[in-house]
Amino acid sequence: MNAPVKGLLPTLASDTCMVLAAGLGKRMRPLTISQPKPMVRVAGKPLLDHALDRLSAAGIARAVVNVHYLGDAIEAHVKERTNPQVVISDERDQLLETGGGLARAAGLLPDPFFCMNSDNLWLDGPYDAFHELSRAWDPARMDALLLVTGHARTHNFLGTGDFHMDGLGRLSRRRAARVAPFVFTGVQLVSKRLLRDAPDGPFSTNLLWDRAIEEGRLFGIAFTGEWFEVGTPQSIAPTEAILAGG
Repeated sequence: MNAPVKGLLPTLASDTCMVLAAGLGKRMRPLTISQPKPMVRVAGKPLLDHALDRLSAAGIARAVVNVHYLGDAIEAHVKERTNPQVVISDERDQLLETGGGLARAAGLLPDPFFCMNSDNLWLDGPYDAFHELSRAWDPARMDALLLVTGHARTHNFLGTGDFHMDGLGRLSRRRAARVAPFVFTGVQLVSKRLLRDAPDGPFSTNLLWDRAIEEGRLFGIAFTGEWFEVGTPQSIAPTEAILAGG
């Protein structure tokens, strides 16, 4: 894995990242019968620690972690962590899905903020993912900037892709019966403008993205590293094998 080139890194666009850790982890059963998915171990440590270690390495000082399913286990695990500092956004009363989770945590988040799935695993390219997003961020044009990757840079991914991207970086949805060239990695940089007029209760971030697409304000950048889909027990061993090889 290439290390970032010191002295050439852009300033981080935010010091805070929302880490989505409240899901039920159904695809990861039976490993998630007795533990939340972010606590499933891959390459020697929980997925959540992989995510938080990425934030620490990038220089992001604060993580807002939402919890629902077996949330006590996650809260206890991060209690003593100081780098990054962890703040809990509590959804134990009701699972709010991705969009509802962002809306619930809005008061804890600056503008803009990074957001990532707690089960993300990747190998950075020349720059880490958060500095890549920061370099491309333009709040005048963007409500959200998604880190996307081409199929050739994915591992364990068998889907048809999520987005098309034009020459300016604007994203549009995968067309019916087509393969889209770009896959969402689960990492994004978000303006709080995206969250305006958010509905109450559970809803998907897709609702907010669709509005941003209509307004020409959903953008993407192509990731220069390698990204791993770790959604099922069967994906763990091949991921560990690749990570062990560098």
